[in-house]
Formats: sequence, C-alpha cells, structure tokens
Amino acid sequence: MKKFLSALFIFAVLLSFSSAVMAKEVPETSTVRWNSGASGNVLLTIAEKKGYFDEVGIKLVEVPATAVMSAMGLLSAGMVDVVSNAGTSNPLQQIAAGVDITIFGGHMMTGAMPIIAKKGVKWNGVKDLVGKKFACNPSYFALTGAVMDAGYEKPLEALEWIVIPSYNDALAAVLKGEVDYALQGTEQNYAIKNVNKDTLDIMCYMSDIMPAYSCCRMEAKTEFIKNNPITIKLILKALLRAQSYYETHKEEAVVWHAEKIRAEKEFVEAYMFDEHYRVSADPLLKSIVRAWKILDATGFLSETAKEINILDHVNTEIYETALKEAAEEYGNEAPEFYEKMKKFFEENDRL
Repeated sequence: MKKFLSALFIFAVLLSFSSAVMAKEVPETSTVRWNSGASGNVLLTIAEKKGYFDEVGIKLVEVPATAVMSAMGLLSAGMVDVVSNAGTSNPLQQIAAGVDITIFGGHMMTGAMPIIAKKGVKWNGVKDLVGKKFACNPSYFALTGAVMDAGYEKPLEALEWIVIPSYNDALAAVLKGEVDYALQGTEQNYAIKNVNKDTLDIMCYMSDIMPAYSCCRMEAKTEFIKNNPITIKLILKALLRAQSYYETHKEEAVVWHAEKIRAEKEFVEAYMFDEHYRVSADPLLKSIVRAWKILDATGFLSETAKEINILDHVNTEIYETALKEAAEEYGNEAPEFYEKMKKFFEENDRL
C-alpha cells in the first residue's frame, strides 16, 4: 500500500510538473530580428545578460542599419521585425505616408538631449530661441510644440531653424558663432560635459521643455504583431523585468552596455547617469498622440495623415497584458516597481 501511495504521489508530482510545462506559453516566432541602432538599447542589454529572453524562448538577432538602408527602411523592407531606436517622428511619418506599422512599446522616454550655447549665455526658457539661429531639425516636435505652447502659432517662422545633420558639426557651428543654439544627441553628453566644458554650456534638456516627450518608440509591421501576439507579449515582459533591474543596478548596467556597444564606461555614464535619460517599455500613448498633432500642425506629416486615425497604429493592449502578467510572475522581485508601472500606464495610456 505504501509503495502504491508513493508511486501515486510521484505520478501526481510529475503530472503537475508536466502541466506547468505545457502551460508555459510558446512564442509564435522564436527568433526576432531587431534594430536598436549604434547606441544600443540598455533594456535589451540587460534582458540578454540576465537571460530573460532565454527564459521565454526568444532569441534576438541584431540587424544594423547601413548608409543605404535606415532602420525604418529595414522595417519597411521586411529585413527586421522590430525597431526600437528610430525616434518617434520617423515611425509617425512612416504611418502618415501609409506604411502599415504599429507602435507597441518604448525604449527611451526622454533621451538626455541637451540644448547648448557658448559659455556664459543665460537661459530663461524656450522664448530665448525666438528670433535666433537654432541648429535643430524642426521635425523635433517637442521643440516646435514648446514654441507653439509659448504663444507662437507658426513655430517654423518664430526662429531660424538650421538643419545640420551631424551633431558634431552643429556643436562646431555654436563655437564658431554661426548659430546661437544647437540641439545635441544623447551620445554627445560626454563631449559636452568633458571635452567642451570650458567653452559650452548646457542651457536645458529637451525633457525640461516637454516632459515625457517620447524619444524612441518600439514598432513593428502591424501584420507581424497580429501574427505574433505571444511573441510581442513575452518580449515586453522581458523588457519590463529588465527595466526593473536597470532602475536599481544602473552602475552594473553601464558596464554591461558599454561592453555591448563597444564604448568606454565614462562615455555611457555621461548620459545614463543623467536624470534626463529615462527608459521605459511603456508605449506612451498620450505622448504619441501629442506628437502626431504637433507634426501635423507643423507640416511634417503627409496629406494622407488626415485620413489616418493614429490610435489604429498604437497597440497598448498587449503591453497592458504583459505588465499584468509580469507583475504576477515577477512582482516579488520588485513590488514597488510594478505598482509604479501600473500607475504610469493609467496616467500615460488612457485617453
């Protein structure tokens, strides 16, 4: 009898284990081609280093952009499945042009992008740009939007926007006196704070002008998301877990990310330790809608945008489910983090 009960117990344990294994979700696509740009994505770095993607059965393959094919070009051509570092203007302009892509998550919420001027220049706010020469592409909606909010209905006419493709060249233009101000990329923080600290000042950061403006979104072709909802959900769960780890292990994340993108630790520290650098897997629906409206008002969306409902190209449902499940499965790792993310979602993704 004892042997029978013992065998029955073992059978029950095995059955329970088998059920648990069977209950584990399997991604529709186990290999996902991803473009994260030259500066990388720290959430991906952590998720890969900690094995979070391995745990959910997903392998990422990095596909770099080239001089011929941009990140969004790769996505449109079907050469990558997900793009996470192409900003917000780029995917919105693609959507406006009729490309069927959907935003489903985020990378950088704000990217520690400074506005610089010569040493000694005083900054009183965005109105200081009015009437001046500003080395910045006006498709940066956070800045044109801020000028509009300051009372200028035609922000493109309120100041002289000088488009200089290279941030280094824009920096040089400030030093030469060719422009009054220049916007700089996240990766420029080290040079500004160290190499040029005696000749340049940071006036403010873009996120000072427009908080939570949405720096980089995560997008994929709409068809890919429809065909791979479990894959997308598992990716988001891994990234949420990575974000939780990042927020309490930034020094470790800096070392890992510097190794990943083959940069000096001090270079990564210059932006990652800055309070204006904020990463979030959240889709940021409200910020996307705001950006869409600003880009439309300033003429940076094609005419077909008038016929498009941007809400049809933002999927928050999968993220919401991923957040709920991640909180249930990993909440004991960082309960305060998941509560914060739930509140953040309610504030930023409910219209």
